[in-house]
Amino acid sequence: MNLPLLLLTLCQGLLLTNNITFIAINGLVGLALAPQPWMATLPVCGYVAGGAVFAPLVARHQRQWGRRRGFQLGALVAIVSCALAAWAVNERSFWGVVLATVIAGYYNASAGLFRFAATELVPPAKRETAISWVLAGGLLGAVVGPALARYSRDLLVQPFAGAYLVLIGVGVLSLGVVSLIAFPPLAESQPGALTGRHWRQIAREEPLFLVAMAACALGYGVMNLLMAATPIAMKQCSLPFDNATLVLQWHVLGMFVPSFFTGSLIKRFGALPVMAVGLLLNLACVAFALAGQDLTHFLGALLTLGVGWNFLFVGGTTLFTETYRPEEKTRAQAAMDMAIYGTMTVTAFSSGALVTTGGWQWMNLGSLVPLAIAGVALAVGARRLSRQRAACPVPSP
Repeated sequence: MNLPLLLLTLCQGLLLTNNITFIAINGLVGLALAPQPWMATLPVCGYVAGGAVFAPLVARHQRQWGRRRGFQLGALVAIVSCALAAWAVNERSFWGVVLATVIAGYYNASAGLFRFAATELVPPAKRETAISWVLAGGLLGAVVGPALARYSRDLLVQPFAGAYLVLIGVGVLSLGVVSLIAFPPLAESQPGALTGRHWRQIAREEPLFLVAMAACALGYGVMNLLMAATPIAMKQCSLPFDNATLVLQWHVLGMFVPSFFTGSLIKRFGALPVMAVGLLLNLACVAFALAGQDLTHFLGALLTLGVGWNFLFVGGTTLFTETYRPEEKTRAQAAMDMAIYGTMTVTAFSSGALVTTGGWQWMNLGSLVPLAIAGVALAVGARRLSRQRAACPVPSP
């Protein structure tokens, strides 16, 4: 841990404060303002859809202006979008809220690169640990996000409008912290640097590129499918809003507490075995959810889901960083985040329709399909690695 990495970890915590508050309130705001109940999660969908749309633009801006200016622009967009969302809720404009969350997607895509920027602040041998430590910053969001949603719910006349105003302050703080970090220059921004391969060529030449991308995108998609619908499902089960924020808090703790040791596990056992454990934990989440619909079952399901996501995402990110050259990083990382946000867009939209029509249990059964695809991707990756080791055996000492 060094000072720049510590500050970047704090930025990650502020990002998750924003994201968890969005998850806690956007579905309920949508349910209150949407013309039809199945449209309730469109504000959640807008946030991740904006991330998918803006990911290439974020990568271009960071290539042109560097990490710090790119992250500063993302924080400014967060401030503007939260102000627009507060106005839209106060005016009871559903489509205004959706527009605000789509714009906020730029910040989501920008801050999503914190985990990759972390690897540039440490020696190569510490890459896994740097990713884990930065993601562990999400613990701040686990504590502050649900509390912020709970205590700012009735700050203004319109429920939850005050939460968006408080998030403006979170954006200002993020802007100040990221401005203190001196990032090393990106390879592509240096004069005479190689342009590198397009991400499609990398995918053809590096099979593990697609394996890591599929595991991260599908793991994130399933997590988003269930997390986005949880406040709505718990309301349908007549559980109070405080219970929903408690479940989300433990879910986020499950997402980020393991980061203190996930990097060490990856270094000892390898990325693919850790990712396989994450997949099994996702299946355990579905089993919890199908067992009942009281607070204990929601809590157990979302906690297990969080830990499973951590193992899949940290392992997949680490594996992904081994598949491209330094001058290709912004293109490759943009492709990864486009896949993640694209998958999250589909699942965020689907979650509202599924939970309001088919119910919580059918939605959990549906999550088995992307989990099965992720399992196939991991099996392909394991086979590819075994072939590589057979072709290039490690010489005995």
